Amino acid sequence: MRYLVLYRAADFGDDYQLRPGELDALRRWCDDMAARGITLTGSPLAAARKATTVQVKGGEVLRSDGPFAETKELVGGFEVLDCASLDEAIDLVSRHPVAEYGCIELREIRPGEWQD
Repeated sequence: MRYLVLYRAADFGDDYQLRPGELDALRRWCDDMAARGITLTGSPLAAARKATTVQVKGGEVLRSDGPFAETKELVGGFEVLDCASLDEAIDLVSRHPVAEYGCIELREIRPGEWQD
């Protein structure tokens, strides 16, 4: 099963700075997932203030700067993992450094007609 992994934390604002040792911990986790063949893709994201939100209301395209949701936690990055089960995905992301100070949302990617 494939899972979308969203990393959220209040710290992921415009002035976010990596904690001491965090970059090394992130690299170790990412390297481990790649070595296991579990990570399909992933990347950190640009600051939320650089986001563009798009909605269509009454046929009109509405565009606004920044994230749509009013929230204290921002998405800082994502991964797509290929795991045997939700339990495996939970076990793997529980070792991610962000899990210690933010939260990680796991969402199963449902197969659809548009997918292989």
